[in-house]
Amino acid sequence: MSALDAIRRDLPALTSLRHDLHAHPELGMTETRTAEVVAQRLEAMGIEVHRGVGGTGVVGVLRSGRGNRAIGLRADMDALPMEELTDLPFRSQTKGVMHACGHDGHTTMLLGAAKYLAETKNFDGIVHFIFQPGEEGCGGALAMLQDGLFERFPCDAIYALHNRPGMAVGDYAIRPGPTAAGGAFFDITVTGKGSHGARPEASIDPVLTACHIATALQSIVSRNLSPRDPAVVSVTKVQGGNAYNVIPETATISGTARFFSREVAAQIEEALARMAQGVAAGFGATASLDWRLIFAPTVNDPEQTEALAAAAADLVGEEKVARDKPPGMGSEDFSFMMEKVPGAYIQIGNGEGASLHNPRYQFNDAAIPYGSALFARVVERGLPKG
Repeated sequence: MSALDAIRRDLPALTSLRHDLHAHPELGMTETRTAEVVAQRLEAMGIEVHRGVGGTGVVGVLRSGRGNRAIGLRADMDALPMEELTDLPFRSQTKGVMHACGHDGHTTMLLGAAKYLAETKNFDGIVHFIFQPGEEGCGGALAMLQDGLFERFPCDAIYALHNRPGMAVGDYAIRPGPTAAGGAFFDITVTGKGSHGARPEASIDPVLTACHIATALQSIVSRNLSPRDPAVVSVTKVQGGNAYNVIPETATISGTARFFSREVAAQIEEALARMAQGVAAGFGATASLDWRLIFAPTVNDPEQTEALAAAAADLVGEEKVARDKPPGMGSEDFSFMMEKVPGAYIQIGNGEGASLHNPRYQFNDAAIPYGSALFARVVERGLPKG
């Protein structure tokens, strides 16, 4: 019996688990209930459990045979700070928090794979089941790495997946090389001189300065970067003052940048600072930049990409595995783990429905076996028995 067929038999129980996780979402780095559910499930399977890795992270360790090669399988656990607008009977019971990205489904998929591998042990080596907190810009991957994730649980390869609305259930999409953008947040603080709104000549207007800086920043991608390097710089907030008749002392420009290499990220950071300071100086003001790297670029290792794609093809056939998925400007902090260990990240079909990070998003339970079986199959192929 294939891994897919075996895991399909567990779908009712896995669906019930997923609904429980969905009803009790937790924000990044506070996933205490979710982590305990995961830990208890792993322990019930006879899997060695390590709690509190990087805060609320959990790692399960399963050994079979005498092999010492190890594969890491990672799922994210956190939800988003948004109100759910579905009418599901298991909708979020926590006001203002929702699993709108499907991490409840990813966690369930990895637990399904763990159960199958613990029962069959059709591999020779070590599997590390990595349940990560705080993926949604909360630094969860870095927290686990700083807590010695790969020193304590060495891996020769690591794999992760993400559901994709609009792609048919049972389909997969992947590509070698850059597959998801790195992401940074920035704040530029402009300092001028405040005055009465009726006497602008007495001011150095930071709001006017900020508006000119925001306009100038639009030239960074078009005039500072190579056309061969896709990137985005978006100003998303301009804030200054709180009264109609007061020119404030300061104003702030905030936004995000996306890029596919650390080198391009450094170019954008340098251009932001230079341009902000130069434009501000022209108005007699000053400007300072606060740049925060939130996600590294997600870059698939070619060998591990092939391993994950081949595992998917074993399950559903080559015709359902797209190996040339265009890279996307969304970000994923599994990227930090893949900077340490060669790995691959794949998209898995979630069927038609609302997009990710939408209050009406719904994870498709029919996708659970395809995620669980993929995790299991890449282990069976990567750590062959005998």
